[in-house]
Amino acid sequence: MALLFASAALLVAFWLIERSVARPMLDLTLFRYPRFVGVQLLAAAPAYAFVVLLILLPVRFVGIDGMSEVAAGKMMIALSGPLLALPVVAGMLTRWFSAAVICGVGLLISAGGLFWLSTMPASQPLFLIAPLLTIGIGISLPWGLMDGLAVSVVPKERAGMATGIFSTTRVAGEGVALAIVSAVLSALIGSRLGSGTDGAASAAQRLVTGDLTAAASLMPAIGRDRLALGYTQAFSSLLVLLASITIFTAVVVVAFLGRKEPAIEAEASACESPAA
Repeated sequence: MALLFASAALLVAFWLIERSVARPMLDLTLFRYPRFVGVQLLAAAPAYAFVVLLILLPVRFVGIDGMSEVAAGKMMIALSGPLLALPVVAGMLTRWFSAAVICGVGLLISAGGLFWLSTMPASQPLFLIAPLLTIGIGISLPWGLMDGLAVSVVPKERAGMATGIFSTTRVAGEGVALAIVSAVLSALIGSRLGSGTDGAASAAQRLVTGDLTAAASLMPAIGRDRLALGYTQAFSSLLVLLASITIFTAVVVVAFLGRKEPAIEAEASACESPAA
């Protein structure tokens, strides 16, 4: 708790210093641009709609569902494969649709895939391919536009600062999302096993890491099948939660990215004028 309070105090101090110096390391005034804020939310969206699945799904496939490592790897191709080509397609679609619409639709498709995956039985691995593809297809659309948007929504002379903030948000968001999602999954598993039951919390933590054998040794009276069922139900609930967050993010991103920035528009008009 002392470390948490100390980190909060340092964060406030950092904010005050960055607002007062002439050349801040982190230019907080960029957050006055609504479209820039929308890009930061867009950078965080793949963290909980896609990146966390890159960690959690192989753990589930191998540790809980009993797949081989090779079979689990093949399943993950359905999730990550679309990112090899569709980001380029997203760039081409900007000829006919705004970036806000493309990103919003992509996030909604990804949310649909997350919800679809929550309804699929773990006993039928082939049924998981279609929702995994849907998630990958959906997240590929904003993925192909995020880097360009990061520098296009602020004045040109501040593009370097915008890129730095965007990269930090993207990487930090992935680490924070994985920590939070793992903790939520552990809590959901614990509630399925019985929060007041001896060893439930420890068993839930073992199940999050895919160690079904260790979880069964902590709760021998329940048995492996019930532990696996509790994990599967908790994972489905987690996917529904992630789908809901992704839908909310899609709405907010479209609302922010769809706005016009008067300062940037004026700059663009000046550059296009004959006098320029």
